[in-house]
Amino acid sequence: MAEVEYVDASCFYPGNPVAAVDSLNLEIADGEFMVLVGPSGSGKSTALRMLAGLEEVSAGQINIAGKDVSNSPPKDRDIAMVFQNYALYPHMSVGENMGFALKLKGVSKEDRRKKVAEVAKILGLEDFLDRKPKALSGGQRQRVAMGRAIVREPSVFLMDEPLSNLDAKLRVETRANVAALQARLGTTTVYVTHDQVEAMTMGHRVAVLKDGKLQQCDTPRNMYDRPVNAFVAGFIGSPAMNLRTAKLVSGGAQLGDVVVPLLPAVMSAASEANISEVTLGLRPESFTAEDAGSDGKAATLTLTVALVEELGADAYVYGTLPGDDPVADKHLVVRFDGRGTPSIGDKVQMSFRQDEAHVFNKETGLRLG
Repeated sequence: MAEVEYVDASCFYPGNPVAAVDSLNLEIADGEFMVLVGPSGSGKSTALRMLAGLEEVSAGQINIAGKDVSNSPPKDRDIAMVFQNYALYPHMSVGENMGFALKLKGVSKEDRRKKVAEVAKILGLEDFLDRKPKALSGGQRQRVAMGRAIVREPSVFLMDEPLSNLDAKLRVETRANVAALQARLGTTTVYVTHDQVEAMTMGHRVAVLKDGKLQQCDTPRNMYDRPVNAFVAGFIGSPAMNLRTAKLVSGGAQLGDVVVPLLPAVMSAASEANISEVTLGLRPESFTAEDAGSDGKAATLTLTVALVEELGADAYVYGTLPGDDPVADKHLVVRFDGRGTPSIGDKVQMSFRQDEAHVFNKETGLRLG
């Protein structure tokens, strides 16, 4: 059993009255892959280091397998950490690096060899055990760092942005390998990243942090479909959700040259909050060129194309709506089929699925309805 629990856990750095992690409450189930994600300075790495025992828990507590470890030294927490910079010993071979923790525990040389060979087979490192780290690629070094953690058979794996030093192609390949490996081992894992694509593709659940506070914790799909506030809505998804300030009018919200119909529950919530403007969110894939036709769509928007990003199968078109300030207002981003993209300067008619509109209180950022 290796459940992890943050209970009102806070961390203050000396000389800074603002908490790096502020009253974090988070439960991580045994065997779960939990991803902590957020922008730089959000507190995600600090939260991980608190769990590892590398940062002090200023208030509250952290439990592992039901035991309060807030004041326990790292060696007594039964955790293994994989760092961003690999932290391999350059003078040791791959096999020696992987078995070093077992050597410190007094495990016999033969037992170490067997365990390292077993893990090396899982990670595809069998042919590299006698090499030094400098003779390996970045992806191979990362696998060695993971192997060193795995041989210890800890209760919890902690991973602090382990893929950030890899190139784009290797990063995609390695994140799939990490997720598959975690599923195979079934070890509770807490994984920190600033890359929301990584978070969405790897985690059983994702916890979004901002300014040291937990914003939302849910499955990737639920978080994508129903973000609790405008920050999460704009952070989760690539490209980001279009977030526009829209004036409330009879029956909906004014966006460009059309009125977006809003659900009665949303209009009622806005009325109770006594607000005249909302933040309207629409994802790029919620739009369709008018001539495609589809049920459940609102009236068409006129989009003036300012930029086209060709990605092969898809393309992302950036444009302005009638009344937009081309300098002050952010472009609206719309996904197109890569074989039918407009050109810069074109005016295109776009409809969107109104049931995919997200509405937030402009003042508090919280979801309406």
